[in-house]
Amino acid sequence: MSELIPTEPHRRLRKAPWRVAPLAALDFETTGLDFERDAIVSFGVVPVIGGRVIVGQSVHQIVVPEVPSSVRSMKLHEILPQDLLEAPPLEVARRRLHEAIDGRFLLTWYSDVEVAFLGRIFGGRRREWVRRTIDVRELALEAENVNGFPGVRFSLTATAERYGVPVTNPHEALDDALVTAQLFLVLASRLAERGYRRASHFLGLTRA
Repeated sequence: MSELIPTEPHRRLRKAPWRVAPLAALDFETTGLDFERDAIVSFGVVPVIGGRVIVGQSVHQIVVPEVPSSVRSMKLHEILPQDLLEAPPLEVARRRLHEAIDGRFLLTWYSDVEVAFLGRIFGGRRREWVRRTIDVRELALEAENVNGFPGVRFSLTATAERYGVPVTNPHEALDDALVTAQLFLVLASRLAERGYRRASHFLGLTRA
């Protein structure tokens, strides 16, 4: 499986201005959050190129999961068994995901989920995925400097609402990826005023 791991962006791109770095927002909907047992049921990928969200190159794919969704998960992502009748298995859908994220830094919301399932799908060590992933939630925490104060919700939807980013279908992979991409642009622009101008600055926030 290791030969199928998507290419990591070149090291020189880590020090490039974030508007130059190749980026793609990624969201998984899953059968649950047991990283050892559960599986993805859909993914959405939205490219961010030159500081712009490229909606026309977005990818949305439903996948036949290796294990059935829990009732709670189905209530969240609303993907029911009948919706999977014509969906491909993971070994087929994986090729499309590979193409969508190959050579790009990844924008995620709460990266533990995407990092864990990327390792399950493609192989590779956790640190290899972490070092190419920007957790947009961490950018929001840094931008607002809340340090865990109560009363401020940092779900994707709540944060998007604070910044005026529209949310159409929460827990739908493509919409969540699109919201994550748009939030990244807002937060990156704000953090630039505090010296966060390179891809490495945002990658560093995620590792921290």
